[in-house]
Amino acid sequence: MFSFNVLIVITTLAVTAYTAPSDKNADCGNGRVAADASCCLWFDVLDDLQTNFFDGGECGEEVHESLRLTFHDAIGFSLSAESQGIFGGGGADGSIMHFAEIETNFHANQGVDEIVEKQRPFAIKHGVSFGDFIQFAGAVGVSNCAGGPRLQFMAGRSNVTQPAPDLTVPEPSDSVDAILARMGDAGFSSDEVVDLLASHTVAAQDHVDPTIPGTPFDSTPGSFDPQFFVETLLQGTLFPGNGSNVGEVESPLRGELRLQSDFLLARDSRTACQWQSFVANQSRMVIRFQAAMAKLAVLGQNVDALTDCSEVIPVPSVAQSNVGTLPAGKTLQDIEVSCLTTAFPTLSADPGPATSVAPVPPS
Repeated sequence: MFSFNVLIVITTLAVTAYTAPSDKNADCGNGRVAADASCCLWFDVLDDLQTNFFDGGECGEEVHESLRLTFHDAIGFSLSAESQGIFGGGGADGSIMHFAEIETNFHANQGVDEIVEKQRPFAIKHGVSFGDFIQFAGAVGVSNCAGGPRLQFMAGRSNVTQPAPDLTVPEPSDSVDAILARMGDAGFSSDEVVDLLASHTVAAQDHVDPTIPGTPFDSTPGSFDPQFFVETLLQGTLFPGNGSNVGEVESPLRGELRLQSDFLLARDSRTACQWQSFVANQSRMVIRFQAAMAKLAVLGQNVDALTDCSEVIPVPSVAQSNVGTLPAGKTLQDIEVSCLTTAFPTLSADPGPATSVAPVPPS
């Protein structure tokens, strides 16, 4: 059943971004220390992942898919169902890996089965819960991206779970009303929905248009930068693949795919100003993403029963720039300004011929 303690977690956890604990007294070996001895095993998981899963610490396809999996596992959670005495999902509990034969067949989870099966052997090898492993892999992976966040990691989730209900994961073809309602039922505000979508700056699609797998959502998929928030506001001119697909709208750049949901959220009065606020402020985007992810990662969990092992997460490299740019060949006249209360920032344009994006090769 839903408890008051969990409600407090959902509504208050994301007030501040993660700060590494300063009290470290457990010697984990190899010069590594942790505030709690139980965190030491995660250094072994870290080394294994970076070497054998993330190709030596790259921000590639496994990172994109691992970050996506953190969301698809955790968002299976409904406050309204719990308030009616109905099981609304266990949130960030690893059920998508425990019950892969059920949950990966949900339409919204199309393609998630591949990363689930790639991750599962690592979790089993190290004897950690699936819920913990999913969130850890996502946090480690995104730390490999230039300018990325250092996400909080809480360990100690149980392996006792149930399958999440269907229709809890928003889809690219959903309306803004439907997306905000679904996310609100999991405890997220409209601003926090935008915050979470910063993940799309290092994301790519495989199944919206299956003829062009690995097509990114912005022109710099290897960097955690504001380009996604700039480029979603550019006027669409073309489809990168075989034409319009369900959940897809025209993109402004050759080789880039734009989701219908991103297009609509960027222009809706409830979300447009939060969207625009990241265009020229990478630091704010990262801080807001860290906070929203801290909240997502413990949905449905009793935080008092978890241990903060965030010091195991690597420190990402610094972003090259705090401000997004206009892709070469585009001007401010191509921006569809949608926030009516704040002036759109002045952006410089990249030099050279019109930007064309190289797809991310699937691994």
